[in-house]
Amino acid sequence: MTNTLDSTGVAAVPEVGQQAPDFTLANQYGEPVRLADFRGRNVVLVFYPFAFSGICTGELCEIRDNLSVFEHAGAEVLAVSVDSKFALRAYAGQEGYEFSLLADFWPHGDVAMRYGVFDAESGMATRGTFIIDAEGIVRYVVVNPRGQARDLDEYRRALAGLTQG
Repeated sequence: MTNTLDSTGVAAVPEVGQQAPDFTLANQYGEPVRLADFRGRNVVLVFYPFAFSGICTGELCEIRDNLSVFEHAGAEVLAVSVDSKFALRAYAGQEGYEFSLLADFWPHGDVAMRYGVFDAESGMATRGTFIIDAEGIVRYVVVNPRGQARDLDEYRRALAGLTQG
């Protein structure tokens, strides 16, 4: 599925029930990670503004500290920012992240644009989360405004719905 782009090149946020836009990005080790390769598993796609920033670090540390919630749901966490793979490797090492941090570095913010969560004015992704089921269908969407952290309990509820379904 291809989203329609607005005049700034940003797509609409995918809606629940739509096919998640596919992409390939390098992880913190420079390895290519393709969304379609996760078919058969649930994916929690977490866009965040920048590595090493306060709210982002708090959110990703909460995921790190509760990774069993995601594993229990058969979900792979993919966290995406516009940082380079080099910055993401240092960030993952410093914080002990064992999930993939994906570099939407070049073309700058391309994947965030396709998911409708790129802020062209500031050059960063906003706080968008997409839970994608094993068939590649978006089952949960939340986009929080700048400065507002996401709620881990919402992830738990959304993932519980996938495991019961």
